[in-house]
Amino acid sequence: MPTNNSSFRETFQKQIRPEMQKKYNYKSIMAVPEIEKLVINVGLGEATVDKKHIADAIKEFTIITGQKPAFTTARKSIAGFKLREKMPIGIKITLRKTRMYKFIFRLVHIVFPRIRDFRGIPKTGFDKNGNYNMGLKEQIVFSEVNYDQIKINKGMNLTFVIRNSTPEKSLQLLREMGFPIR
Repeated sequence: MPTNNSSFRETFQKQIRPEMQKKYNYKSIMAVPEIEKLVINVGLGEATVDKKHIADAIKEFTIITGQKPAFTTARKSIAGFKLREKMPIGIKITLRKTRMYKFIFRLVHIVFPRIRDFRGIPKTGFDKNGNYNMGLKEQIVFSEVNYDQIKINKGMNLTFVIRNSTPEKSLQLLREMGFPIR
């Protein structure tokens, strides 16, 4: 396993990928499953009441990911939630390549150990294409966030888009990358 986040991508390319190629008898190295991108979604339902929550979330998640988030907007109006069409209700960040591998390294080696009563991530988050979805309940598990400046805890959904895969092969890939799976 890599010791720092700069070598995490190299470890995948030089160790994990060849091992999986042998194990599953892939003819080409390009047929081996690989994490293509990581999409982080944050819903901000409280932003309908106070617009300041969106600015706070953008600032926090820019620090966490190293990339500025994009707004997600409401598709239709719902009067019961005081929601209007095209009103900003969340943020989304798509990480690829170097930033993605740095984030995954921090997630596996720093964030997961900081979560109280953490027993591993569930196996049930795979879809039929082998992509993996999981959620984190709050952003304070990231060491970059200043705990004193947080007004509202924001949960997030992480989607690992894995190409050339099935749920079983994706599970093996995540295990090889060091994910603590139940």
